[in-house]
Amino acid sequence: MPPTQLDDPKEYQKIFHWAETQQDGAIPSFGIRRNDPYEYQSGFNNTFESEAVPGTIPKGQNSPRNVRFGLYAEQMTASSFVAPRHLNKKAWLYRARPAVAHQGFTDLPDNKDTESCFLPMNSRVHVSPTQLAWLPFDIPSEGEVDFISGLKTIAGSGDPTLREGLAIHTFLANASMKKRACVNSDGDFLIVAQQGALDIQTEFGMLFVQPGEICVIQRGQRFKVNLPDGPTRGYILEIWGSNFELPELGPLGANGLANPRDFLHPIAKYEIEKEHWEIIYKLGGKFFKSTQQHSPFDVVAWHGNYVPYKYDLTKFVNVGSISVDHIDPSIFCVLTARSRDPAAPLCDFLIFSPRWDVASHTYRPPYYHRNAASELMGLIYGEYAGRSDEFQPGGVSFECGFVPHGVAYEQFKEASAAPPPEMRISEGAVAFMMESSRPFTITEWAWGSEKKHEHEPKMWDNLVDNFSKHQDEVEKILAEQVKRLGISR
Repeated sequence: MPPTQLDDPKEYQKIFHWAETQQDGAIPSFGIRRNDPYEYQSGFNNTFESEAVPGTIPKGQNSPRNVRFGLYAEQMTASSFVAPRHLNKKAWLYRARPAVAHQGFTDLPDNKDTESCFLPMNSRVHVSPTQLAWLPFDIPSEGEVDFISGLKTIAGSGDPTLREGLAIHTFLANASMKKRACVNSDGDFLIVAQQGALDIQTEFGMLFVQPGEICVIQRGQRFKVNLPDGPTRGYILEIWGSNFELPELGPLGANGLANPRDFLHPIAKYEIEKEHWEIIYKLGGKFFKSTQQHSPFDVVAWHGNYVPYKYDLTKFVNVGSISVDHIDPSIFCVLTARSRDPAAPLCDFLIFSPRWDVASHTYRPPYYHRNAASELMGLIYGEYAGRSDEFQPGGVSFECGFVPHGVAYEQFKEASAAPPPEMRISEGAVAFMMESSRPFTITEWAWGSEKKHEHEPKMWDNLVDNFSKHQDEVEKILAEQVKRLGISR
């Protein structure tokens, strides 16, 4: 059925938290936006099963001699066969024709706007300590550009053939994918819708992803993106050699941040078409085409724990200080991905969404800071005051590791003089950060973009030396210390 039209298309952008939609228990509870046309299964990292035709999935075994309705059993194994049970990722699909029924592969021309090798020896990437930013990238207005053709790479680290690293892309599309599906053989895509909804067809079923929601399509899973709202723009965090997980909660205990039951997975929906299809494969950062004479979405039933999913960012349960000081930004982590260093993740996906700020004896803007992580931020909607300069929905801001950052002196001075904050912040806005322990390099496409601009260093010229104004007082204290301890300066 078609999605319900909202009287206010930005209805879900104006709420402080999903809890508002529940109207204090005055109505039956619901967990899906009113204009989402699909049903889902909930629970992060669960083992699911789903049948479009009841009685299809074999019981007591996975690959019987004969599957009901003459279907083929096909397993998708995403981890090593002997991976520990809690890390073992797999799914069994029961389909009209197995994925092996294709007509071979052909190379596609290199997409000069995408990148996969971020090693500095690659002349197509740039290293810079400068704080960089980009205004929103333009969506093509001429020709038909679908999701896979509209990929543009901004930054990244590593290389997919090394099985550790990541890439950050934007997608700029004005057309739905027609008889065309894609599969990322390099890694997982975390897709952030920013403008326009994404109606995503997968082998496991349908996902409807709107601004304020994210979805994860994992390595090897086929999908197709339709654009029900017309031209669309968004962001992608691609990871290699790891999968996204929920961060550990530590002293928070059992609840908080992104709760597992709020992650939604599709239910089986099959498509039987004997027509010409193209499957675009991304492998080693290069693109290949395979053709077949049937739909890649002919899965009648499936079961397993290697399943695409989506999450509504308005359901994030913020935690923070209720006494003094800021807590480190790890409290805003929605999903994390492990690296080979047990003390440093490959990447974190964090959001900054509407929340209360009530800390005393401190000030609202972030403290001046240098840290080891590479930080790339984007804005989904609204206005975000945590950046040092102009920051618009669809834009990007980047700071590499150990580059100092913080607000201008005027903001610092005003916040320092103001009474302790007790206010709701980031109302009507959701920003995100893609943070990594690894250094990023910037692609040629982003480096040469007319949307690129630098943070203006002059904004910090007014950071006055207040300490020197207290020279006499300091000298007196030091003189008294010398006299008391009998030491020489």
